[in-house]
Amino acid sequence: MHSVSVFLVTLFAALPYVAAHGYLKSVAIDGKTYEGNVPNNPTGDSPIRLIDDIDPVKGASNPNLSCGQNAQNAALVVPANPGSTVTFAWASGNGGNWPHNTGPMLTYMAACEGTTCDKFDASGAKWFKVDQVGKKSDGSTWVQQDIMNGGTYSMKLPENIVPGDYLIRHEIIALQLAVSMGGAEFYPSCTQVRVSGNGNGAPNATVSFPGAYSDSDPGIFDPNVYNPGSSYTFPGPAIAAFVVQAENNAASNTSASASPSGSSSPSATSIVISTSTSSAAPSSTATAGSGSCAGMDNGSQYRRRFTRVVRRRKMH
Repeated sequence: MHSVSVFLVTLFAALPYVAAHGYLKSVAIDGKTYEGNVPNNPTGDSPIRLIDDIDPVKGASNPNLSCGQNAQNAALVVPANPGSTVTFAWASGNGGNWPHNTGPMLTYMAACEGTTCDKFDASGAKWFKVDQVGKKSDGSTWVQQDIMNGGTYSMKLPENIVPGDYLIRHEIIALQLAVSMGGAEFYPSCTQVRVSGNGNGAPNATVSFPGAYSDSDPGIFDPNVYNPGSSYTFPGPAIAAFVVQAENNAASNTSASASPSGSSSPSATSIVISTSTSSAAPSSTATAGSGSCAGMDNGSQYRRRFTRVVRRRKMH
């Protein structure tokens, strides 16, 4: 009887802890839902990489910052298209609603260079940001509050992205403890997709995880996070602009091919597509996000800015 009592006390003491953390439960792409697995409990094939713990990743230099706690390659690589709507559903460790309401949600992508995504090592991934959302337009609450209330979050893939295999790194940063250095909690996830189409846009800049963040970044260490009316600075790079080359590109090689030595190449046209909306570069601030939750106006629709640069090369 004594051992049973000790077990029950231990169990009930652990329940608040389990509920206080969470994981990416499912992903829907253009309305088709793919379930993830409970951390450390794989029960079926999924495109979401399995993590082994619901605990947050702590520290901007943590190697688990790429895809989550000891993330394992997933079995499935699921179809997507340029401009596809991707919807993320989060859950607490006990399967209930997501437990946090303070902090941004950011989405990155990386090409699975040289292989398919089910075999790709994310530690060497070259990430580019495609979406970010923070506070609502009135500045009173974070969009993350809607996830806590049982909602989902949706964003769109870039409209002109080169076809190929990609990881989608969708991340919640919980800032309830970010008034202290090192207090931020990172919840990264990685979903494996195969983008079709005939896009020829490549990101203008990429970053690494770890490496893209610092524990002292304003959007990660934020003593004013609970001050009414305070603005928020998103961590990491700006949302990527996509450079479209006339030459063929592939997801495994996002830079234009160089002409062979001694040969000539025709005139080429480059177009820069800026996918940023209300999202900010690291040095700027924002009170409204660039994405949407269920029932919200989708601010992550891409507004395009075209700058045409004509390059003419002379024959050697």
